[in-house]
Amino acid sequence: MLGTRGLWKDGWKAAALHAPISGAGHFDQDQWELYNVDVDRSESKDLANENPQKLKELIDAWFDQAKKNDVLPLDDRGAVELLGIQHPTSEPPRTRYIYYPNTSPIPESVAANIRGRSYKIIADVNLTSDAHGVIFAHGSRFGGHALFIKDRRLYYVYNFLGIKPEQKLISEDLTPGKHTLGMTFVREKSGQHGEAIGKAQLYVDDQVVAESALKTQPGHFTLGGDGLCVGYDSEDKVSEEYTAPYAFTDGTILGVAVDIGDDVYLDLEKEAAAVMARD
Repeated sequence: MLGTRGLWKDGWKAAALHAPISGAGHFDQDQWELYNVDVDRSESKDLANENPQKLKELIDAWFDQAKKNDVLPLDDRGAVELLGIQHPTSEPPRTRYIYYPNTSPIPESVAANIRGRSYKIIADVNLTSDAHGVIFAHGSRFGGHALFIKDRRLYYVYNFLGIKPEQKLISEDLTPGKHTLGMTFVREKSGQHGEAIGKAQLYVDDQVVAESALKTQPGHFTLGGDGLCVGYDSEDKVSEEYTAPYAFTDGTILGVAVDIGDDVYLDLEKEAAAVMARD
């Protein structure tokens, strides 16, 4: 993608083409072009070589205006470089998020970001023999994941971009009482399209009750709405295993923790392209 900077003066236009998104742009290496727009409105003939003095006059005028309007110094860092900036903060990096049942959905922009990472979901619950419903859900039919109880069994479903079949881990029958229920995903590598590939395990208390290979999508679950829910799912449900909102009943959810690993994998080139596509 090209950007331009330039100046019109007395029927003349000087312009410099710049390619910041490619990561190859440097303002001091830009090639300036010169056009007599009074007679060449389509700017089809570059007169820079024929009129170097006029070009210098307009370039000097551009920098004079840039200085007066606080445009300088110019920043020619590309999108990839800007995305990689570590902004100073007084807070340590956050790795744990605690959520409570029956609050409003948490927008994905501020919810725990599991993209490209290892992660854990841990729920403290008190179950009766008839407990069922969604413990944790994030996303929609177009992509998301959910932890829920159905037919007395614990399920973890990862819906990868709405592509069937859903990825599922299922426990044996649960017993009534207090339990810690959850799952872990350990990212092992990146797939062809940037998806995280690894191993998932389903836990009841401290016991692994199911495990399977799992892939998680590199992009956001949704562009708007369908946030993170605890104790129910949004109307656009994550899994085909239940009917929304499939609220958690006949039991109590004390809280749900989401832990994210520090092994984040992020392809900055692809992230930059996604940013530009959204903008």
